[in-house]
Amino acid sequence: MRIVIASNNKHKINEIKEVLPARISLISLEDIGIKGDIPENEDSLEANALAKARYVYKLSGLNVFADDTGLEVKCLGNRPGVHSARYAGEGRNSDDNMNLLLKEMSKCPDRSARFRTIIALIFNKEEYIFEGIVNGKIAEQKSGSEGFGYDPLFIPDSYSLTFAEMSINKKNSISHRARAIRKLCTFLNKIEQ
Repeated sequence: MRIVIASNNKHKINEIKEVLPARISLISLEDIGIKGDIPENEDSLEANALAKARYVYKLSGLNVFADDTGLEVKCLGNRPGVHSARYAGEGRNSDDNMNLLLKEMSKCPDRSARFRTIIALIFNKEEYIFEGIVNGKIAEQKSGSEGFGYDPLFIPDSYSLTFAEMSINKKNSISHRARAIRKLCTFLNKIEQ
């Protein structure tokens, strides 16, 4: 089965490939000649994921899925949320985003947070939504060099390491994105039967 992922983020694509069964061939936007960023102007993760999937489907006509992920921090009223990638500005700089988050949380005693991923799938012209959530907390400082985005700050519940201190296999066994991808895979398996 071939399916397009509406992303050119190599870190994200590699992470997803680790979770998908071998029989699913993942096609990147680059593979089908779509370059540049896909507009993400919606006010929710669900709406952004659907908008990205629809955009790529309209251009390619192929089965496609898109995801949108947000870090939701309790003491900040669930910010940065849908604005996680551009929290510190349009430059999409992870270090700037993390530094701003730490600054804004400097007086927060409650450091609880969650990562939430929404996957929008367009398969045989039908639309489907899958969600993955992992709860945790924000570390006092960045730690680790694996992963991407806010991984050096996020410590999942029941662990003492940040996502960036874990191997990709460990992270993929518990992450929000992996949980959403597993739901997607379960759905695709049912379709094939």
